[in-house]
Amino acid sequence: MRREGVMDQLSKEMAAYDRMRDELERDYFGKWVIVRDEELVGTYDHSGDAADDAIRQFGRGPCLIKQVGEPPLTLPASILYRPVYD
Repeated sequence: MRREGVMDQLSKEMAAYDRMRDELERDYFGKWVIVRDEELVGTYDHSGDAADDAIRQFGRGPCLIKQVGEPPLTLPASILYRPVYD
C-alpha cells in the first residue's frame, strides 16, 4: 500500500476511534486497543500484546493501536511510516 493509502486508512481509523471514544473510555480506560476497518478489533493490557496480535492478524498492514484515555499523539512528519519497498 502506498504511503498516501496508509495515511488515509490511519485517518479513518483515528476518526473511528474518536466516534467510539466515550464508550472506550467508559469500558476500557487505560487498556490498549486495536482499531481496523473502523471497528474495534481487540483490547489488551499491554501495548506489546496489542502489537503482537495486530501483526498476527494483519501482517504489516495499517491499523491503529492506541491506549484508551491518552491524549492525541502528534508525530512529526519525519518519523511517520515510510515503506521499505515502493
